[in-house]
Amino acid sequence: MVDVTRFVPALVFSTLAALLAACTSAPVQQQRVPAPEGAEPTGLRVQRVAAGFEHPWDIGFLPGGELLVTERPARLTLLSGGEPGAKRTEIKADLGDVYVSGEGGLMGLVVSPDFAKTREFTVCHAYQEGGAPVDVRVVTWKLSEDGTSAEKVRTLVTGIPLNDSGRHSGCRLEYGPDGELLIGTGDAAQGANPQDKKGLGGKVLRVDPKTGEGLPDNPFANSSNTNTRRLASYGHRNVQGVALRPGTDQVFTAEHGPDVDDEVNRLELGGNYGWDPSRGGTVDGYDEGVSMTDTERFPDAVRPLWTTGDQTEALCGAEFLAGEQWGELEGLLAVTALKAQKMFLLRLDEKGEQVEEVTVPEELDGQYGRLRAARLGPDAALYLSTDDGEDDEILRVTAD
Repeated sequence: MVDVTRFVPALVFSTLAALLAACTSAPVQQQRVPAPEGAEPTGLRVQRVAAGFEHPWDIGFLPGGELLVTERPARLTLLSGGEPGAKRTEIKADLGDVYVSGEGGLMGLVVSPDFAKTREFTVCHAYQEGGAPVDVRVVTWKLSEDGTSAEKVRTLVTGIPLNDSGRHSGCRLEYGPDGELLIGTGDAAQGANPQDKKGLGGKVLRVDPKTGEGLPDNPFANSSNTNTRRLASYGHRNVQGVALRPGTDQVFTAEHGPDVDDEVNRLELGGNYGWDPSRGGTVDGYDEGVSMTDTERFPDAVRPLWTTGDQTEALCGAEFLAGEQWGELEGLLAVTALKAQKMFLLRLDEKGEQVEEVTVPEELDGQYGRLRAARLGPDAALYLSTDDGEDDEILRVTAD
């Protein structure tokens, strides 16, 4: 069971105090931490595992050493391994119901912990009927024994909002500390969604990985509404990264801001993260002039652990570096960025309440284009995907 009292809001940034004091342009009374301007060398080795992808969105690892890759234009690919020169095989699967538009398509992926027995993996994707967008869904599949095809097993979650353009579709999957399935969703650029606890947009969901039902210790587990029972947190804009800190029950998310304040947050069960482009229902549209964490409208909103300040970097995948081979980098939170084409490394305190240091390794600062997925492999290497839309790559990153 998750100790809910340990999911507490992060309020201070010790080593970045000077930068915080200098930021005075916030639209509400909240602090911002600008992203670092320079890149500091960290001694990383970056290898190209395979190329020829189109918007590879997520990466999963199979017990035999193969890698599963989702590509946004409705493709599943199997890589023979995680070393350079890996062979690519497109998996035959009926993905005709995937709605591919803008940010929407085939997105997040997790491989079941019992894959060796069930050969199951779960994805989230934008769903269409007759060419028209319907919603974003979370679906479990089964991979054939020879790895060449996959078939649907069950649909876990439906009703995550989707619009025609695919904007703010989310959708990152991760297993939580108790084996629960965590789902980071986008608000579909619809103003009322983030604060609507009966809807699934602009949320982190926490569900049973086999049924998709909300868990009995969720913050709104007693609600009569099925969707509300699934909520772990709300008031988000577009959650693109979810990461479990090894050896703890601490969960962190990364999400896109409008034109400022991309955020890294610590998950607080039941927490409102303060995004409300409907301005409390007083506007019909999608007002992106509001603060990412509106503490005037929501005084109890969970403050961000770290933000990019007066710019947006389009934060995406998030993963902790684990394993002694990382040396002094072990335990850092790696966060990829699409717009900035770089990777941030955040050093957190033991409680996960403060960011003590932020660096940008020069080896991953504009060298490979837009960076999306960030997943730690069973070999403790960090695997990234590039996302430029043409001849994209899977990268393997290790300490040099």
